[in-house]
Amino acid sequence: MLKKYTEKRDFNKTPEPKGDKKPRATKNKSLSFVVQEHAATRLHFDFRLEFNGVLLSWAIPKGPSLNTNDKRLAVMTEDHPLDYANFEGIIPSGYGAGEVIVWDRGIYLPLDKNEESISGIMEAEKLIKNGLKEGKLLFKLEGKKLKGIWTLVRMKKTEKDWLLIKHKDEFASEKSHPWKDDSILSGETLSDLQNAKSSPTKKKIEKKSAPKPVGVQKQKTAEKKF
Repeated sequence: MLKKYTEKRDFNKTPEPKGDKKPRATKNKSLSFVVQEHAATRLHFDFRLEFNGVLLSWAIPKGPSLNTNDKRLAVMTEDHPLDYANFEGIIPSGYGAGEVIVWDRGIYLPLDKNEESISGIMEAEKLIKNGLKEGKLLFKLEGKKLKGIWTLVRMKKTEKDWLLIKHKDEFASEKSHPWKDDSILSGETLSDLQNAKSSPTKKKIEKKSAPKPVGVQKQKTAEKKF
């Protein structure tokens, strides 16, 4: 599932993970999601959902919105390795060149048509598989910034163009983007990375040890080139 990912990258040049690590065991754990802000040729947000040992990925030019009237274009890209969820840094000239930060991260719960969560990781992934086939994914996000119920809907007559839509719940808002654009891991922004790159004499940004991925927490039952 990572063939396209590896073919598009020269790992002698890019600091991105190779994706050769074995996926985490899926027994008794939750599925994780990550959103990375990426200053590539065009600034966008990379939205990724864990599924079957990889991260399904969509590039969202305008980023997520809490406004239920907003339908944000989400362009499906190649699958990424699970360890990409921790990646922050600067991708050099070539595919996807630009600064990357982990904008948000947490766990997600696939939902059925009645907006009920599914018990068991295997059953949850079956629901995702069917959703990918039908062109509609319904899920609940439990992240630092993104929370509540969301839908990814594939547009007609296309395989890669989807829409990310916020459902009406306690987390919905008329404010489309109330969040601060900083990393939940390091606290840095894209500008911090850009300034560090353009100022060789500036003290290098200290990398804080990344917290344990939220995705390994116990699942709650109640609850472009880009």
